[in-house]
Amino acid sequence: MEQPVPSPRSLARANLLRIYAAAVSAADPQRVVARALDGEVTGSTRLPEAIAEGAGIRLIAVGKAARGMADAAVVRLAERIVSGVVIEPKNTVEEGSAARAVTNYPAELKILSGAHPLPDASSEQAALAALEVASATQPGELLIVALSGGASAMMCAPATGITLADKIAVTAALMRAGAGIRELNIVRKHLSAIKGGGLLRAVRPEVPVIAVILSDVPGNDLGTIGSGPLAADASTFSQAIGVMKRRRVWGKVPEAARGRLERGAAGEIAETVKPHDPSLERVTNLIAGDNRMAVEVAASAAAALGYRVERWRDLEGEADEAGRALAGYLAGLPSDAPIAVIAGGETAVTVKGSGSGGRSQQAALAAAIELARVAADRRIMLMFAGTDGIDGPTDAAGAIVTPATVARAAEGGFDAGSILADNDCYRLFKGLGDLVITGATGTNVADIMVALVNF
Repeated sequence: MEQPVPSPRSLARANLLRIYAAAVSAADPQRVVARALDGEVTGSTRLPEAIAEGAGIRLIAVGKAARGMADAAVVRLAERIVSGVVIEPKNTVEEGSAARAVTNYPAELKILSGAHPLPDASSEQAALAALEVASATQPGELLIVALSGGASAMMCAPATGITLADKIAVTAALMRAGAGIRELNIVRKHLSAIKGGGLLRAVRPEVPVIAVILSDVPGNDLGTIGSGPLAADASTFSQAIGVMKRRRVWGKVPEAARGRLERGAAGEIAETVKPHDPSLERVTNLIAGDNRMAVEVAASAAAALGYRVERWRDLEGEADEAGRALAGYLAGLPSDAPIAVIAGGETAVTVKGSGSGGRSQQAALAAAIELARVAADRRIMLMFAGTDGIDGPTDAAGAIVTPATVARAAEGGFDAGSILADNDCYRLFKGLGDLVITGATGTNVADIMVALVNF
């Protein structure tokens, strides 16, 4: 029997997923770290020489890509590793388990886990372990820190006078208020013993440090990635207070947190590590992979599938606004040839409802509602998805929509506008079968948007 010819809709959906998979593959942590250690990444040409000098190595790998990044380091440097810690997302590994991607991890390398997106006691224990490795690094040794997205929550050491519960309350309040990653980090750094250069302060002055980074931050600001444990922080206690007041959470967070920020603003507490601090001169920062790389590979994959590729602006700001703006842009494209529109970045959601979802699902539904209004008769299909495979507190990476999504939702008893307002997109997309579910990908370079027009 002959195989049926795929419908345009099913083929377009398959192409969206192929393009997304190519973007995720581009950020494979084991491959990008291996390239950095081999001197094949911009800025790393002298790295092989530094590593080849034979010094003992202490290793800290932390974030959603910690396992793959550590694997690459172990393959090349196992016999040199004196001690280290790998801090993975919680529930991806049982602490102390022997189940690892690399079976011959040295016994000196501890495997721990930390919670995300909100820290918990495991995150605090992991941070203390990382600080111990950093402070134990001896003159003549080398400290390598493999850093990836998620590290801020997974490696969390509250500052003196602040409890973990205080930090969790502040972070949760800011996230509910729609604070972006930079705003979150300004506050978290000033409530932390490890962020804002805190990890660097734990390292002896004579010890060189190499940071190999898989960036989930558009623009690759070193002070924002993982809240900058080895980087300068130009923000201040006063700015942290400003963020909390602007987001209207100042009176909703623990008094201990407010008190610390006020004392810091008054000059009673030392600031985070600032630009031009001499300690920064011994840190070599290497961006091994980032969102731009993923977007470029996604564009190449789309071109190989026969689409004319156009780049849209970076994903940023409120998810609702980004989704609506994208829909308007897509509606204005010509209808004479297949087009793929690619974008990357990270939006935010100001949570006002009580539903379940994430920024990618929120942006996708906002786009679907606008498409139904301005492009109901166009052949458009788009996807917002996180490269880490996790969108908010859900098991989905994101969602796929078309101009018909709103009508299909209505047939299923869903009011798309009400769902969007209640931040309950997961329930709608699950009912329609339009969630993108991949499981944790083991990497994280922010989000990807792919739209196919005239498919």
